[in-house]
Amino acid sequence: MTPAARYGAAIEILDAINTGTPAEQQLTRWARGARYAGSKDRAAVRDIVFDVLRRRASSAFLGGGDTGRALVLGLLRGQGADLDAVFTGQGHGPSPLDPSEDVSSALADAPRDVQLDLPEWVLSALDADHGDDATGIAQALRDRAPVGLRANLRHGTQEDLTTTLKALGHNSIPHDAAPGALVLPSGTRGLHLTEAYLSGLFELQDPGSQGLVARCPAQPNTRILDYCAGGGGKALALADAYDLDITAHDADPKRMKDLPERARRAGVSVQIAEQVPSDAQFDGIICDVPCSGSGAWRRAPEARWRSTPEQLETLCATQAQIVDDCVPMLAPGGWLAYMTCSLFAAENADQAAAILARHPHLSTEATWSTTPLNGTDGFYLHVFRAAS
Repeated sequence: MTPAARYGAAIEILDAINTGTPAEQQLTRWARGARYAGSKDRAAVRDIVFDVLRRRASSAFLGGGDTGRALVLGLLRGQGADLDAVFTGQGHGPSPLDPSEDVSSALADAPRDVQLDLPEWVLSALDADHGDDATGIAQALRDRAPVGLRANLRHGTQEDLTTTLKALGHNSIPHDAAPGALVLPSGTRGLHLTEAYLSGLFELQDPGSQGLVARCPAQPNTRILDYCAGGGGKALALADAYDLDITAHDADPKRMKDLPERARRAGVSVQIAEQVPSDAQFDGIICDVPCSGSGAWRRAPEARWRSTPEQLETLCATQAQIVDDCVPMLAPGGWLAYMTCSLFAAENADQAAAILARHPHLSTEATWSTTPLNGTDGFYLHVFRAAS
């Protein structure tokens, strides 16, 4: 595909997304039908679509509308690109620009929420929750996220993995969020196909997510429950760091389907439980609760445009119920790590305060948070300790 044809494909995909089709679903549908598109073409089209979704409001402002064509036009204007090189009308490229598509307004003329590509209610919440950092966080959410790796320390150190990756042509940078954390530039692909990955040297995991696990007060030979395990990344990280009896559970067991193979590759043991007995007792419980995902909106950018205050309120109720379900399974003197990938205080500090009010036998042992300003996704951790 020519560069212009890639933008043409992105326009079609964005038009489909505008009808309500989720971005991932539409990208998959397009890729299956576009047999002429190679892997580099599919990756390039995906990047264009996600770049637009991260900057949808400013792209619509600069493009003069919210059609796929207007959004791509606005994105390119914002990047200072050569528009005539894309809107060629040749092959599968978009048709040449019409004089009516000329937009003289500069982004500086737009409202602040448009400049920062966030819904107004989200920006107001960030202002209230993060003060002077809110604008910087919003700006960071407009860009692609870097690639995070976690060195499996049973197979080698952070420095060993850096050397291995460099031999493969990937320059990585250590991150201080966790002992095995590394960061690579955004756009790095194919790491899961390397021998280093297949032999268990590393997992793909954001440094901030690793930082959550590194700050859990786990001890060897204790019984741990990862209650909202998802793909199991945190359970694997804990199992790599300690000799534990660790159980992974998720309300949707299909999310854990790859966990046994990942554990085998890493050389660790993780038990999977589709159901957790209500009378079970654990020395530590991880509650990585369902949340807005606002801390990871660089990776799932359409979520910012679909989220509403009402959905946030519903999520907060779900989070509270999950913690309330888990507290009775916490052994005396045990710890519970409440985690989110959210930037909103309503899901973080406010939720933690409410948990303490409902469960007076719990006390705060530690808190930690990080945002895209720290080179990570946005995460929050509150560690509670039960009375002995």
